[in-house]
Amino acid sequence: MTGDPSVLAVVPAHNEAPRVAAVVEELIRLGLPVLVVDDGSSDGTAEVARGAGAHVLRLEPNRGKGAALKAGFRMALDAEAPAPTEHWEAILTLDGDGQHDPAEAPAFLEARANSGADLVIGARDYLRMPPIRWFTNSVSRGLFSWALGEKVPDNQSGYRLCSRRLAEAALASPEDGFAFEVDEIAICVGRGYRLAWVPIKTIYGEETSHIKPWRHFASFIRVTRRARRRMQEERKRGST
Repeated sequence: MTGDPSVLAVVPAHNEAPRVAAVVEELIRLGLPVLVVDDGSSDGTAEVARGAGAHVLRLEPNRGKGAALKAGFRMALDAEAPAPTEHWEAILTLDGDGQHDPAEAPAFLEARANSGADLVIGARDYLRMPPIRWFTNSVSRGLFSWALGEKVPDNQSGYRLCSRRLAEAALASPEDGFAFEVDEIAICVGRGYRLAWVPIKTIYGEETSHIKPWRHFASFIRVTRRARRRMQEERKRGST
């Protein structure tokens, strides 16, 4: 299955000059237009992405992944979005660091076509994670599933395909960091929109991770509480 001209790939990237070109080139090869959101990089990420064929939105200074995604959503929803169709029907999001295989993008398009889901999330194989990440991610996944009252196979995967109406709703999220992606799921569930899942590869590069697992886990507990409130607010809004 090749690209869908009504789907825009939004790739947040911060200091990913060595890796972002390969991501962009593969997405373009698959027939997807690409918008790279350069989140305050200092290594020429924007120039490399543009040279690979992407449209580029540059943010200054670094604002966080959630803020970068929201900036990409705003541009995608704007009438002056890059290479616009009448409007984008959906937005594919994946990281610019190579930890998401762009060759798997057609699986997201197929899942959306088959299920009509507003949010398709790539579910990683947790057994292929480093042990400490496996533990913290597994526990946080269980807590988040409990908080939403729905099984969530992977609550922190950034490889996703979201509908236009969910992207519009997600812009109201106050989260600017990783919590934005958690909030996006809560909004989807709270509004009664459909979720779908596709298995994806679990890829870790040789670069040193900046994630501190225990600090990240403690932050996620707070994020889960907020997400539960968000879901409840969305349900109340839908019932009025």
